[in-house]
Amino acid sequence: MTFLADMGVRIGELSEDWSGDARYFEYSKAANPIGSGYTPSMPIETFPAELHKGGPSRIVPLDLSAALGITSGPATSPALLAHFVRIRPGDRVPTSPNATSEIYYVIRGSGLSLVNGEAVTWDTGDFLTLPAGCRSTHHAAEDAALYWVTDEPLLRYLGVSATEARFSPTKFDAATARAELDRALAEPHAGHRSRVSILLANANQTQTLTATHVLWAMLGIVPAGSVQRPHRHQSVALDLCVGARAGCYTLIGTRLDERGEIVNPVRIDWSNGSAFTTPPGMWHAHFNESADPAWVIPIQDAGLQTYLRSLDIRFAPNMPDIKTY
Repeated sequence: MTFLADMGVRIGELSEDWSGDARYFEYSKAANPIGSGYTPSMPIETFPAELHKGGPSRIVPLDLSAALGITSGPATSPALLAHFVRIRPGDRVPTSPNATSEIYYVIRGSGLSLVNGEAVTWDTGDFLTLPAGCRSTHHAAEDAALYWVTDEPLLRYLGVSATEARFSPTKFDAATARAELDRALAEPHAGHRSRVSILLANANQTQTLTATHVLWAMLGIVPAGSVQRPHRHQSVALDLCVGARAGCYTLIGTRLDERGEIVNPVRIDWSNGSAFTTPPGMWHAHFNESADPAWVIPIQDAGLQTYLRSLDIRFAPNMPDIKTY
């Protein structure tokens, strides 16, 4: 105790007891707290398009916080919060999240957003990405609905505020995105790929090749009468159905059989403007039994997962007699 005396603390003097929150777990119970029941697993959930149709201008959080055991605020996944934003013609809706990354997809309508005093116009099919520190007001010229995803739950979990913009506000216009997707679809071996899609990327994200340093966004097409084979990854996907007809659906499950098909899957039927979740590590495949192409937009925290080298994306093997419709 000589060092205590050197610091001016006398032997027997009261010191702080910091042991009150200490806990000890046997390894097998704590190494996988999801498997042992301490951490709730990510649910499979759907959010119908009716949430952004009709009624007043509003923001609708797609909130799964209760199922996830999150008490700090709304969350669609542990790291991300998705919303539907409805804006009536001539109305405006403000946003200013504590987030490092925001992404908006225009489900329908047109308008403009004032972002920190600068104006950007948008139309159906456009994407916008915004960095930390953005105070925005979104104005609709006609009936509009936006799909809006942020990483606000991640920052709440870390107990931090986003103070540094890591990229510039960026617009991905619908015409260019669809042209790039058409180009990918026209390539000779497109039909043999697990997905026919394009990824949105920001020039500053040279390692992750993602829309922001945290958020990953894809515009994918499922051609009429086709199947896109199962794959999985460790990021949660928040999927938006775009241009979907009856007969479009996703199968989700935990394992594959010897032919690479999902065993005992959960079926999610698509409808235009609806959204659904795909949990991490679960196999999922998209099917289009309709006579028209369908589009899907998954948004996930795969930018962060890629940076951490933990995304672990895997694809089911291609079999010689894959069914098409």
